[in-house]
Amino acid sequence: MRWRVATLVGGLVTVGALAGTGMYLAAVGLDGADRPAGMIGLFLAVAGLGVAVYGLVANRRAGRRPPSGEHSSERGDPPVKQVTVWGSHGFVIGDNAHLTNIRRVDVPAALWASLVTLIASVLVVGAGWLYLGWFSPNFAPNYRTLFLVDTAENADPAGLTAVTTSLRKAIENSGDHDALSLRRFGGECGVPGNTAALAAFGTGDRQKITAAAARIRAGGRPTLVRGIVEAVEDFSKPLASKARQVNRIIVVTRHGVDACEDDPTYVEREIRERIGSGGLSLEFRLVGYQVPAAQRARLDRLAAATKAPRPVHVKTAPDLARTLDWYANTEPVLKGARSIVDTLNTTVTQVNTAVQAIVDGRLDVADSTLGQARKRGGGTSAQFDDLTGRTKGADARDVRDRAVRLRQKQKQVIAAASDLLKAARDGSPLDPKLALFQQAATDYNREVNGMNQALATLRAKLTKTHD
Repeated sequence: MRWRVATLVGGLVTVGALAGTGMYLAAVGLDGADRPAGMIGLFLAVAGLGVAVYGLVANRRAGRRPPSGEHSSERGDPPVKQVTVWGSHGFVIGDNAHLTNIRRVDVPAALWASLVTLIASVLVVGAGWLYLGWFSPNFAPNYRTLFLVDTAENADPAGLTAVTTSLRKAIENSGDHDALSLRRFGGECGVPGNTAALAAFGTGDRQKITAAAARIRAGGRPTLVRGIVEAVEDFSKPLASKARQVNRIIVVTRHGVDACEDDPTYVEREIRERIGSGGLSLEFRLVGYQVPAAQRARLDRLAAATKAPRPVHVKTAPDLARTLDWYANTEPVLKGARSIVDTLNTTVTQVNTAVQAIVDGRLDVADSTLGQARKRGGGTSAQFDDLTGRTKGADARDVRDRAVRLRQKQKQVIAAASDLLKAARDGSPLDPKLALFQQAATDYNREVNGMNQALATLRAKLTKTHD
């Protein structure tokens, strides 16, 4: 009887855990789901399934086990040979003296089907949760960048060569953890080939993408809108992993108008709707190379429709190369460094709060706040990894080195605050430890100022290339 109870309870726990996990994911969404909560639900489902299977197997064995004493002889006598006969009522076990019928326990087919369904459900839910909740985010690229290049006919045939040469240099300098893709636009209206993906997203595929860029040839009319629409679709393909930090499209065009779409309002609405339906956070950057002045206003409206900064217009090939490299590689360095500085500064603010609590004699508050600061200080690993993968240029290496020093200075600030707290608990004078903390804070602030100046210099390099 107790095994039947175990089977029932285990089955209920499994079904309840799976149902609860499913309802939780439906309510908060996968992105908003708390990973430990999902893992707890999965663990309960597996545990319940194990109890159910154990109870079922034990119940079957109990039904087949002969009554106590039937298989034994009296003390000192040799065992009595048994005879097993398959009878119409199940197993019949005889000892040549009497026969004992033991009923066969048959498991209903419906119960076995339910058990198989439960096992399959647990495996599917578990595998899906591990992939979407752990594997995919941890192995996703930091940046997914799609380069959208204008290959339409132009008055200057050498212009496309300048574009592809600059593009190849930018790709060669890209981050080690970036997933890059290449798409072109240019052709006839209403024809599927007026935009095409030349290289799908891939990490470590620089050679493949630069080779695809080298094969680009001019032809057709500018189909910029169709290129942007299809580029957005490239980010929404099934099982496509989101970037850990940024999804973005860098458009390089030699035209400000679309040959197939004359209504700017319709174009803007179409682009906004496509971006919204993709369900992704996408950043756009538009670079105009030798775009006629009369077409720039239309390109400005297109940038506004994609919520992008105003397009950067350049005339010379060297300026184009610098601009593309800035967007492809310098801007991610700036963002990563800014994120690190903001995180570290927030941590230092917590440390300052803790130090003030020590001075005020609120040691419990100081201890709790310092603990939060220590924990938060380790939350910059992803940004540091990204910076480390972007050290092909001198500017990027300088920012990375400054970020490393900044983090080290912060550790010294936290250590000085911890020493101050220990002195307060021991009843020792606080002034010597407080002076050491203030010196550590001064060193940290000096390093922050140096980083801010370096980032401002990098940011200013983009404006020097504007036409």
